[in-house]
Amino acid sequence: MTQSTEESGDAPVPGGFAAEIKDAVTARAALLVLGVLALQLAFATSYLGAFHDPRPSGIRLAVAAPSAQAAEETARQLDALDGDPLDAQAVSGEAAALHEVRTRGADGALIVRPGGGPDRLLVASGAGASLSQALEQVVGLAEESRGRTLQVVDAVPADAGDARGLSSFYLVVGWCVGGYLCAAALAISAGARPANTARAAIRLGALLVYAAVAGLLGAVVAGPVLGALPGGTAALWGLGTLVVFAVGAITLALQGLAGVVGIGLAILLVVVVGNPSAGGAYAYALLPPFWQAVGPALPPGAGTYAARSLAYFDGHGTTGPLLVLAAWAVGGAAVTLACAAFRRGRPGAPVGSGLPEERAAA
Repeated sequence: MTQSTEESGDAPVPGGFAAEIKDAVTARAALLVLGVLALQLAFATSYLGAFHDPRPSGIRLAVAAPSAQAAEETARQLDALDGDPLDAQAVSGEAAALHEVRTRGADGALIVRPGGGPDRLLVASGAGASLSQALEQVVGLAEESRGRTLQVVDAVPADAGDARGLSSFYLVVGWCVGGYLCAAALAISAGARPANTARAAIRLGALLVYAAVAGLLGAVVAGPVLGALPGGTAALWGLGTLVVFAVGAITLALQGLAGVVGIGLAILLVVVVGNPSAGGAYAYALLPPFWQAVGPALPPGAGTYAARSLAYFDGHGTTGPLLVLAAWAVGGAAVTLACAAFRRGRPGAPVGSGLPEERAAA
């Protein structure tokens, strides 16, 4: 009688337990596990490195005073604080200072009153509670050393449903997760690398449809459903579509370049490096230099900044972040199509199939 496939698979491998391990754990599987371990270590290192010791550095502060000379002198004194926590710039008056805060030209503003009256510090908790609290602490100590008192005014307060101004960050994180998971799902079902440019275009089209749906649902949940973010749903929908598509296109591009490993590379870029540097829990000015430098150039950071600008600042300051997201989207799509054209009909194996690229192509 011929033995069934299932029964033969259960038969012990000749050579004992060591041979059984060698047969069960392939070199490819071992390398993937080591890759997961490295990704886990990078995750812990990145988050701990970004968040373990937040210190203010270069917080933008507009300074207004009864005279231009007094404003310039106060700005110079604040710029000279130990550790360079502030980047103070004199402005023409109180109205100009308020305008800087409301248009994201400055993170806060100090209004110097004549005589012994209390000075006013304008903050914007809509840009994140960590930033406004750090600014209040730094300027408060500086004012105390000058023998002056300080009155804090929240010029752009966070919405009642937006605890500590974090809703924008978490919304963008959700969009980013959807982007790379959609691209990974395509790899699981149809192969990590599309067989030709037509298939690549189909994947990008499917990703765009998914991005539009995910962007709309996220905007509706954050706005009308939960009341977590003020502002128009349409603007957030457009931003969400761009964030999801950009992250998905990056993932497709990395899969085109590196196969299944590209999913891990996308997680490394977006989650491990992008999330802690996004200015969510801690604003850019409170992060160490590396995270402060890369955050605005990655989708989570660009998306978070743009979402806050749309929700609280009438869209001011969105041009740069939107250009960053558009660059990732266009670049990812172009690389995806180029990789498919270069491979010329050699599709990648679906994730989990266990097939190497050569056998998948055959």
